[in-house]
Amino acid sequence: MFQAATAPEDIAVKAESVSKTFTQRRWREKKIVTALDNVSFRIRHGEFVAYAGPNGAGKSTTMKLLSGILQPTKGSVSVLGMSPERDRIALMRKLGVLFGNRTELWWDHPVMQSFEWKKVVWDIPDAVYRRNLDMVTELLDLGGIRNTFARELSLGQRMRADLAMMLLHSPELILLDEPTLGLDVVAKRQMIEFLKKINREEGVTILVTSHDMDDLEEMAQRILMISGGKLAFDGSFDGLRDITGNLTHFIVTTDGRELKLEGCRLLSEKHGVYEFEADLSHLPIKALLEKLSKADGIMDVEIRKAPIEQVIAQLYQAWKNT
Repeated sequence: MFQAATAPEDIAVKAESVSKTFTQRRWREKKIVTALDNVSFRIRHGEFVAYAGPNGAGKSTTMKLLSGILQPTKGSVSVLGMSPERDRIALMRKLGVLFGNRTELWWDHPVMQSFEWKKVVWDIPDAVYRRNLDMVTELLDLGGIRNTFARELSLGQRMRADLAMMLLHSPELILLDEPTLGLDVVAKRQMIEFLKKINREEGVTILVTSHDMDDLEEMAQRILMISGGKLAFDGSFDGLRDITGNLTHFIVTTDGRELKLEGCRLLSEKHGVYEFEADLSHLPIKALLEKLSKADGIMDVEIRKAPIEQVIAQLYQAWKNT
């Protein structure tokens, strides 16, 4: 259903020493702002990659460079074996782009009219269009809103309709900038599960930005972290955790007796339920379990990784101070 990989070396996206600067003018003053500074990375076909960083780090600039909206000041960008600057029309036939705060739907028309418009303008073959329309209608639960005016949709419904419209031409690579922004829990769950499914079952390559690190960790297998316009990390989420130490949270329920654990930081305590934090790179799990086994009054223990949001916050602070 979706297009076969066409880029050489099985590389879907390649950024080589990319820099992007902008000129800001205020009255008689001119200021050069560096959005990206010598950034290089590669994404292989079929990967699901998260792209994260604080506000102003260069995430949206990167997405616009990859889609041809902007051109790099220095360096080169290749997407699906093509130049976004020179081959933009050809590239867009293989690329899908979705910005969370924008829509391509016709505001005062039913959703289906926007879909039909895209079929005609993009010259999507009947069989491909019908197959993809059936797929997105079922998996994104669009049956009840296809004949609804776009302006009458909730944010979650609009985002699902925009995602569906983006996929009608069978893109090989999709770029998503904050696709879950503002969605409620149910709408966000539908979005995440759908993206994971088309990546896993259809082999669609996905690059996604989000401020919600828990969403990114659930969706992607790899994360690119950008800070101050520079690529600060490229690897797995577990590898990201290793940078700040192997932080682990555990909750201990006691029979009411006070609990103190040396080498662990107490986060909260209420009615005999204690939440601690420990760094397993300094306090191995075996030693932690031994401490717990010797404590009196323990009725239950739950151990889990520290939230990725906490890990990221520590990294942002560290980068800010360097």
